[in-house]
Amino acid sequence: MKTSTKTSDARLAKMFAAEARKCFERYLPRIVGCLRQLDETEIWWRPNPSSNSAGNLVLHLCGNIRQWILSGLGGAPDVRVRDMEFSERGPIPRRVLVAQLRKTVGQVCAVLDGLSGDDLLREHTIQGFHETGLSAVAHVFEHFSHHAGQIIYLTKLKRGKDLRFTRLPKVKSRKPPAKK
Repeated sequence: MKTSTKTSDARLAKMFAAEARKCFERYLPRIVGCLRQLDETEIWWRPNPSSNSAGNLVLHLCGNIRQWILSGLGGAPDVRVRDMEFSERGPIPRRVLVAQLRKTVGQVCAVLDGLSGDDLLREHTIQGFHETGLSAVAHVFEHFSHHAGQIIYLTKLKRGKDLRFTRLPKVKSRKPPAKK
């Protein structure tokens, strides 16, 4: 690989990681907002035995991003016990879940900021998979947004209202073309 191509690839990799960081920063307040709208019992409510509660999803997000980013890319010990993320029935208090999620996302953002382009292009072994840093980051932010959507949906089910997370810009109506 030519040096200029390698430099360009590394620069693009860093830009990608920065975009992933924005994803975490965008979804974190939405998840926290949902947890604040649910009471302690509702955080652990499951629509059926095959589904997860918002509380389980928060634990799962923390475990996943810790394992893939903090450990897999950042070098922290991998202490994840994945099954416990789903078997917990709570109630772990809302304030504890929020603090854990905020702390974990903050740590992930710091790791992402500290990764070099070469770190992102290099292969890592995470959860038994051989992934580039880029593919690991892509996996985690896609996974994070997916489960954030589930938490948002659970909150909408319980509250029965639009949570107003999406605000589209006002579009001026165009006049139809004049008739000839």
